[in-house]
Amino acid sequence: MKVKRPTKAQRLSSTTINTLPQTILENILCLLPIQEAARTSIFSREWRYKWTTIPKLDFCSSTVPEIRTQENQTSHVERARKIMERRRKLFNAIPRVLLMHQGPIHEFSIDSIANCDCFELDPIIFHLSRNHAVKKLKLAFDYMYPHKLPLCAFSLHHLRDLDLSYVVIDHQPIFSGFGSLRSLSLYYVKISTKALLHLLSNCPSLKRFTLQGFISHKDCTIIELFDCLHVIEDLTIYGYNARQLVLDSVPEELPTSLIHLKYFCFKEMSLDVNGLLTFLAVLLKCSPNLEHIVLEAELGYNDENEIYSGILEKYSDVWMEHLKELVIYNFNNSKPSMEFVKFIISRSPKLKKVLLIVDDKDEEFEMLKVLLQAPHASPVEIVVK
Repeated sequence: MKVKRPTKAQRLSSTTINTLPQTILENILCLLPIQEAARTSIFSREWRYKWTTIPKLDFCSSTVPEIRTQENQTSHVERARKIMERRRKLFNAIPRVLLMHQGPIHEFSIDSIANCDCFELDPIIFHLSRNHAVKKLKLAFDYMYPHKLPLCAFSLHHLRDLDLSYVVIDHQPIFSGFGSLRSLSLYYVKISTKALLHLLSNCPSLKRFTLQGFISHKDCTIIELFDCLHVIEDLTIYGYNARQLVLDSVPEELPTSLIHLKYFCFKEMSLDVNGLLTFLAVLLKCSPNLEHIVLEAELGYNDENEIYSGILEKYSDVWMEHLKELVIYNFNNSKPSMEFVKFIISRSPKLKKVLLIVDDKDEEFEMLKVLLQAPHASPVEIVVK
């Protein structure tokens, strides 16, 4: 009996994406914004509803394609209007997508870079809190059109990663927090001091925390903030917050030792500002397992007042056993800055690299010469560029 050979179409179909396991197909679709994932429904009958089962929904307005037309045919205003209309359609589609979705939703993102105040956030979050064990939630809005975070968002008890940008949290601190939360990022979130401290104190598993923006500093200190971060490993603070939170007289020790802290990033800061150098010294003393420090100095700031005099000498007992890397952006040769770097390299036996990105290129050689001649606790590589 003669065996019938498969046709060319059959041979090709056996090697196409259709033969991949369902989990791999879902992973591929999860890499796409939701509007692109939904377009795969036109491939075939088998693909019609594949996108409705993916556990990650990403509504990102920045992926709305730009409209390319000849300038003499469409004005810039008209082109912007059409792009905005496409974005409105994208965000208006959220309830319909949720209605069609089958299976669990583990990640949900709304990233709006323009005014898309055309949908209600409350019913969306309510639906997620009632029907899905969401583990990662990202809500990013435009600075001119911030959204109020619905109270039902605090019912997402399975959250592990929460990223909020231009969101208003004005609830009374009565919520119980997030017991499973590992990562929290607050970018320009409007929240009261009381609510912030209450939120942090009710996230006992928080390991990564980023803070930037409109945090009220009344009746709050950096001490109270750190007292809520018992198991923090990765901490990023923007200088505006730190300048408001740091006390005029920082105590020699924090009430809670940050024994789990491994990465610390301090942006928009200046070692020349009174109180901040002391703050860093205290942080180093209370963070014995710190491995990486990244500082980003303010451009052009240089206070000639020798306010730093004697500050670092008070912490001569500090020994950074695990520090491996120090990076400082916009570094200058002011005395506080240079003394801080020398302080680090003389007390870090495992330090491998110091990278200084300087503002004034003419001073690179002199800075490097001074630092190479300073005492070293390890054969550290010092790069000034």
